Amino acid sequence: RVQYLVRDGNPTVPSQYVQPPETRPMIENRVDDNPPVIDLRSGIDLINQQLGRACREWGAFHVIGHGVAHELLDEMRRVTRSFFEDYSLEEKLNYSCDRNNNAPAASEGYGSRMLEASNDTALDWRDYLDHHTLPLSRRNPDKWPHFPPSYRRVVQQYGDEMSALAEKLLSLISSSLGLPSSCIRDAVGEFYQNITVSYYPPCPCPDLTLGLQSHSDMGAITLLIQDDVGGLEVSKDGGEWALLNPLKDAIFVLLADQTEIITNGAYRSAQHRAVTNAESSRLSVAAFHDPAKTKTIRPALEPPKYRSVKYGDYVSSWYRKGPEGKRNLEDLLL
Repeated sequence: RVQYLVRDGNPTVPSQYVQPPETRPMIENRVDDNPPVIDLRSGIDLINQQLGRACREWGAFHVIGHGVAHELLDEMRRVTRSFFEDYSLEEKLNYSCDRNNNAPAASEGYGSRMLEASNDTALDWRDYLDHHTLPLSRRNPDKWPHFPPSYRRVVQQYGDEMSALAEKLLSLISSSLGLPSSCIRDAVGEFYQNITVSYYPPCPCPDLTLGLQSHSDMGAITLLIQDDVGGLEVSKDGGEWALLNPLKDAIFVLLADQTEIITNGAYRSAQHRAVTNAESSRLSVAAFHDPAKTKTIRPALEPPKYRSVKYGDYVSSWYRKGPEGKRNLEDLLL
């Protein structure tokens, strides 16, 4: 685990974590801008206007007035950070990912590598803890840590709240494009929700590494919270990178690839990455809301710009080839 590579103060980064020169973070490639903050307590006309602009330019935005208790967000950050920082490696390894399975089947649990072992992409400078939370048939709290004592209760409540918010947001996003409010939600179908906690230890050479390489998420919509240590970067219009300003009580929303397909490219999925730093660990919690693997996703607008795709095939390709920006989505362009 990356956390234990650096605990003895090793001043170097193992070669498998060193990014090639063309993908290393460069401060001069940053733009002084941030995705907008949208207050869901605003009038619907203003929300539609703000959503349309955010989804076209960024594929991402902050939401406030979201109805999720701030205390729950704080508690989720607290219990997940405690897992990484307050318990021994031996205790944590009891919840390891299944090394006998290939990704993505092996993703649930405590690990550090999500891509298939045959992929030679530079490794991300992070450890993670992934939970299968929805539908209920996938939810097995026995696979979730039992420490700290409130961990399982908090994750269960958090997952339910994120699912309800994701459904509301997809309805608003559909309406903002002039589609029936249920359009994207119906196209996605029943949510398959994973909650992934990412822990980014301090890195001795942050100019050589990435905490998470550039990618867009595979599914429909991702809801993310983080601590006050900056590190998430989002690409505006597919160009320069903006370093996100963390907003404590906001939830950051990223449109994912299947929503770009359904909206026929009118709204973009968010290309993003995580950079590292030498001083502080960073924590983020992402709730992914995806279609079932058997679901076929196609554009809801004519003429189609993307080929239809079975979501399971899309996921397999993503893990096999690696994300590398938005290349998996671009492969579906007609």
